[in-house]
Amino acid sequence: MRIFFTGGSGKAGKHVIPYLLDQGHRVMNVDLKPLNHPGVDNLIADITDSGQMFNAMSSYAGLDELEGGNGVPKFDAVVHFAAVPRILINPDNETFRVNTIGTYNVIEAAVKLGIKKVIIASSETTYGVCFSDGETDPNSLPLEEDYDVDPMDSYGLSKVVNEKTARTFQRRSGIDIYALRIGNVIEPHEYQELFPYYFKHPEVRRRNAFCYIDARDLGQIVDLCLKKDGLGYQVFNAGNDHNGAILPNKELLSRFFPDVPVTRDLEEHEALFSNRKIKEVLGFKEQHNWRKYVKPLARE
Repeated sequence: MRIFFTGGSGKAGKHVIPYLLDQGHRVMNVDLKPLNHPGVDNLIADITDSGQMFNAMSSYAGLDELEGGNGVPKFDAVVHFAAVPRILINPDNETFRVNTIGTYNVIEAAVKLGIKKVIIASSETTYGVCFSDGETDPNSLPLEEDYDVDPMDSYGLSKVVNEKTARTFQRRSGIDIYALRIGNVIEPHEYQELFPYYFKHPEVRRRNAFCYIDARDLGQIVDLCLKKDGLGYQVFNAGNDHNGAILPNKELLSRFFPDVPVTRDLEEHEALFSNRKIKEVLGFKEQHNWRKYVKPLARE
């Protein structure tokens, strides 16, 4: 497939794009800075400028595409990851503006240019725990896609709005638009750097409900979305199979979420940020469990 990918130079995108290239896709990375990786086409563009999105999405991906003499090829799909990635990088109103207007511009251009598949990056923060003021309990666990998302921060709110934007354009167009609620992204080098500390201090992961998504497994999820047609508008949690913690669920729940209703039986280490839907609907099969890269510390 010929893929228009926004934000591919970021933490997640720089791993997802190589995965997509390995699957045989052609990827044009549209970002404010290029991604230096073999085989990637790059175009510098601003998602908050509607004209730039229409122009970029109807452009050649590289000089080689001039050779056919048949005009500009059409993109098969759009993957939209570009965003201010969390609160406290920009002022709250700027985070909200960039993320919501940018997503509107990208989806609008895709729909009006006749592209039939759009995948957008939503976030675990929509569940209202991660960036809440104070220690906040979720309404229930595990966190699943039918949850009444209720963040109190500008970033999480921007992602909720983006999901509504996606649903609106899907109703209007009838194309496939899938929103990925992406968990805490972990790059390969971060297992050794971060996880030993997490194991000693599990409380620091409460705001993430102990979730993580390996950046390479996220690549698999995006590829599965590209290959799965006919679902209309969908929301998928994008997370790994297990919690990023050595404590079993019985202890995690009693220690960190004692007053939270648990809606179904959970396996011993099954992720509280549930990925059941991507396994059942998309066929996701985790390749990068944290246990491959770091050994659990002895319990004290």
